[in-house]
Amino acid sequence: MAQVLRPNTAGSLFATDDKPHPLQDALLAVTLVLGLTAFISSFFHSLHLLSSWTGLVGILTGAWGQWVSETTRQRFGLVLGLGAAGVGLLIGMAHGGLFGGLL
Repeated sequence: MAQVLRPNTAGSLFATDDKPHPLQDALLAVTLVLGLTAFISSFFHSLHLLSSWTGLVGILTGAWGQWVSETTRQRFGLVLGLGAAGVGLLIGMAHGGLFGGLL
């Protein structure tokens, strides 16, 4: 009956150690939203400013989230958001950059 003593953490989306992590969960959510925004907006050439800036901010928040993350699920989501933000940033830079080619 050893399984009775172990808590079921399979249903938990963010915390696998049964502790609340509000800062880490917020950084995860922000990184995923920014990464998704940067990735989708990078498909449109005229939205290079949006994809560049959201990609850059997404990478910064994702790096901070990786620094303070405590669970594997948080790190997994952060890596997905970081990858999407990185792709969005690089494609946005190729289409015109952070300042629209002014600098």
